[in-house]
Amino acid sequence: METLKELGYHTTYKVLNAIDFGLPQKRERVFIVGFRQPLFFNWPYKKIPMKPLHDILEKNVPKQYYASEHIRQKRLTKHQKLSKTTTIWHENKAGHISVYPFSCALRAGASYNYLLVNGERRLTSREMLRLQGFPENFKIICSYTQTRKQAGNSLPVPVAQAVIEQVFKAYDWTQITYNSELVVNGQLRLFL
Repeated sequence: METLKELGYHTTYKVLNAIDFGLPQKRERVFIVGFRQPLFFNWPYKKIPMKPLHDILEKNVPKQYYASEHIRQKRLTKHQKLSKTTTIWHENKAGHISVYPFSCALRAGASYNYLLVNGERRLTSREMLRLQGFPENFKIICSYTQTRKQAGNSLPVPVAQAVIEQVFKAYDWTQITYNSELVVNGQLRLFL
């Protein structure tokens, strides 16, 4: 923040969580917005009800996504409380199992066994992208491993979109039209 100030930006920052923007993923990220001139910036505050996890999951998943019987049994011995709702089982580095009706943050370098749907299987490429809020027409053109890295390194789309919309409102633009560029008229710079 100090460096951005030294560079002449008027900045603000906030921690935003994907789960507050309707996604079934607890993903807290620091967002930083900077303007060259002082502007009033309102952080988006949304409490959109979380989409149920089962809504983003695929109905028919190939066997390759299922964990081995050894891994499933190991998880069941550590956490025997079964839920009637769809859950994501998260195993941390210490081996503790947490079960939630949402996903923990996707990680780019996570092992295959880090997150398991109902303690049984890994998320598919499409499911990981849905957790990040990518539209259904987003084309998957790379391997599962690469998609997992991309999803793990991505910002949740609805959160980033809400921040960008607030940037446009700070400029008092009534027509919001933008593309993937974050520099408009050589003036607006959005640091996410």
